[in-house]
Amino acid sequence: MTSKILIVDFGSQYTQLIARRIRELNVFSDIVSCYNIPEITEDIKGVILSGSPFSVKDEKAPKPEIQSILEKLPVLGVCYGAQLLADMFGGKVAPSNKREYGKAALKEVNKQHPLLTNINEDSQVWMSHADSVLALPPKAENLAKTASIPNAAFALNGFENPVMGIQFHPEVYHSTQGKTLIENFVINICKCEANWTSEAYIESTVQAIKEKVGTEKVIMGLSGGVDSTVAAILIHKAIGKQLHCVFVDNGLLRKNEFSEVLASYEGMGLNITGVDASNEFLSALEGEIDPEKKRKIIGRVFIEVFERESKKIEGAKWLGQGTIYPDIIESVSVHGPSAKIKSHHNVGGLPEKMGLSLVEPLRKLFKDEVRRVGKTLAIDETIIGRHPFPGPGLAVRILGDITINKVKMLQEADAIFINLLKESGWYDKTWQAGVVLLPVKSVGVMGDERTYENPVALRAVHSTDGMTAEWVHLPYELLAEISNKIINEVKGINRVVYDISTKPPATIEWE
Repeated sequence: MTSKILIVDFGSQYTQLIARRIRELNVFSDIVSCYNIPEITEDIKGVILSGSPFSVKDEKAPKPEIQSILEKLPVLGVCYGAQLLADMFGGKVAPSNKREYGKAALKEVNKQHPLLTNINEDSQVWMSHADSVLALPPKAENLAKTASIPNAAFALNGFENPVMGIQFHPEVYHSTQGKTLIENFVINICKCEANWTSEAYIESTVQAIKEKVGTEKVIMGLSGGVDSTVAAILIHKAIGKQLHCVFVDNGLLRKNEFSEVLASYEGMGLNITGVDASNEFLSALEGEIDPEKKRKIIGRVFIEVFERESKKIEGAKWLGQGTIYPDIIESVSVHGPSAKIKSHHNVGGLPEKMGLSLVEPLRKLFKDEVRRVGKTLAIDETIIGRHPFPGPGLAVRILGDITINKVKMLQEADAIFINLLKESGWYDKTWQAGVVLLPVKSVGVMGDERTYENPVALRAVHSTDGMTAEWVHLPYELLAEISNKIINEVKGINRVVYDISTKPPATIEWE
């Protein structure tokens, strides 16, 4: 049985980071809403209470019943979680005179306590809170301070298992020994086994699919991306030719992508059908400029094409999907279920419409874990290392109406950009990159002639999971080479700009 840590989410922006840090220790972690805490099962070895935008003194602050958890398992409260524990047992929580946000140094560290083993005096930590635990509950023990707050870490005594609180965030990069503290809690205090590995995940997942699907057929739409590919290979490993895959060309893929990816899939031994439906998509999109309407049109046409192809596969009972963990946990957010799950994972309600049950072999994995599983499965690096690509394809990179000429123009410019990133070694240093065709015209000069053509914007970002992103500082020489090649070789483009916006406030894609 795989041991795990349960993370109770109170709405912190850092909750996913806690889960990721635990998984880096090869221990499984699971996020649940504070409004829907499950029964404690034998595989749960400890609980972390996350931070929150709320104050424990707010009238509507979440205060679930956690007494039963405290009686059964080790518990660590982080920021709001720590303040909740202090407030519950008679401590004093109030707005501090000095709001602590940013870097701080731990003082008077009790290194004898198991939570703070190997944590140094003056260890840098990251604070992000307005309230502070000004006085500890009776019988509580102070474990560390900072220059601004008296109770940066503490332990509540009187419980059978350790119950502790920290007012800083060990999960963020700026807490330099945060990983050590998390390891102290997860491995040393909770006694979790470090057996959450790619190999173990593949073995257990393949066996579970075999038991779940049996001899029935599974249909699955592939996109050429990492998630759907890894999911398909896992399902294929379990049931072989019972898996029927469909790869749809919506006319909005990158240059030569349909033929190249289809050949890759066939080389992997997948039972796959390629469908060129580009004319259907482009006809349906004709004249539409509203980004959301474009997405809905693409989703609708994809369902029509996929359903038509699926009906050719008699007796299919299951739909395979590349849903990953962030898609799952956004629907159990402390702020309530998300209004809309990504269309390329949800397939627009198709499972219900066709009476299909779901097979989602990646639903427990973050993106980086999907890549590791893919590498363990020996999937070609050209797919595993492929940048994320939006479900609607180039439609969200062509601002304004979409025409076949604009698609071809953008495909050519994008191919130049991506190929030069690969040749220069910058592709693997970048999380996502692409070209955006702008709905304006600019004056230029080519030879002795005046031009009046389209500008394009280059976009290249660093990210971990797409939630936040920083623009990549590509060398000027490389940008100059990319610009020169695009303008000289792609008819209709006479200007290239570089997008240096971060997310937030900007998004990665322009639409």
